Amino acid sequence: MQDAPRILLIGAGHAHLVALPEIRRRLPDAQITLIDPSPFAAYSGMLPGVVAGHYRADQARFDLSHIAQLHGVRLVTGKVDGIDPDLRQATTTAGRMGFDIASVDIGIQGDLRQIPGFADHGVAVKPLSGFADRWARFLDSPGPVAIIGGGVAGVELALAAAHCIGPHVTLIESGPRILSELPPAPRRLLLEALADRRVTVHIKSTVACILPEDVILTDRTRIASDLTIAAAGGRPAPWLARCLPCDPQGHVTVGADLQVTDCPGIFAVGDCAVIVDAPRPKAGVHAVRQGPVLARNIVASVQGRATVAHKPQRHHLKIVSLGGKSGLAIWRGAHVAGSWVWRWKDRIDRRFMARTGR
Repeated sequence: MQDAPRILLIGAGHAHLVALPEIRRRLPDAQITLIDPSPFAAYSGMLPGVVAGHYRADQARFDLSHIAQLHGVRLVTGKVDGIDPDLRQATTTAGRMGFDIASVDIGIQGDLRQIPGFADHGVAVKPLSGFADRWARFLDSPGPVAIIGGGVAGVELALAAAHCIGPHVTLIESGPRILSELPPAPRRLLLEALADRRVTVHIKSTVACILPEDVILTDRTRIASDLTIAAAGGRPAPWLARCLPCDPQGHVTVGADLQVTDCPGIFAVGDCAVIVDAPRPKAGVHAVRQGPVLARNIVASVQGRATVAHKPQRHHLKIVSLGGKSGLAIWRGAHVAGSWVWRWKDRIDRRFMARTGR
């Protein structure tokens, strides 16, 4: 490989932001390019706090220009819509970009396009930066909110929104119950929190269409909504499956060393990827933990050394904000709740922001 290797980081996901300082430290002469559609990258851990009003939007996002300048990285604001593993080129809105080593960390995006009106009147939680901007505009003239998706992410968002705007939040779930992924005890606690916040919950409900000020269910129920949010239906960007090996859901398949299957020198991390032999639920903690291994393996690839395996944890601590400055921590079925949990989470999040964005 040439003396100044070209490293292309596609997407400002958590793993890339964790890996970047170490890559630069160990490869001081490398030509590193970071490309992302936005000049800012939102931090998922603090997003419910932004919605609830505990943080300003700028407190929960990374300034990519600052990070790029700090680490001597070329920042390109644009989107990638293709990659050629053989030619070592990426096709972007800013033109073609050549690389020696590339890594993809673009997360997933909300996909409820099958619902009539969603593209015009709905907003997906992911990508995070776009949602944070839309929420900020909504607060200029807030009204009722509808959230589609009754998993932990949807419930946490509903509690945060209800804390901010009051009892004008509706949660819509197509399945027979919400929070089906949780053990009974923490599930009951969250159901009580929704009731305390007077969040209206619809189960076994399918959205027929979305209008500017309403959501219409298939049973013709009309739900007032000035902002309809998708907290379900996330999928990887379609271009990934056109260019790289992917699973049936469109996630890039990678080995234990985070290299894309049969594509040496190309890595994929975060929610857009799946480790074939060790799949895990999509969670920001997994992406953060991939960062150091990604950095080590990118450096190893440049230097022609052996890569190392990432060993994802089987269980991870889940901390759910309860709207106000209170939280619920869940670990392998056990749970605790209280204001101290939120303070603990706040310290973790602020420390991560300071360490990663400095």
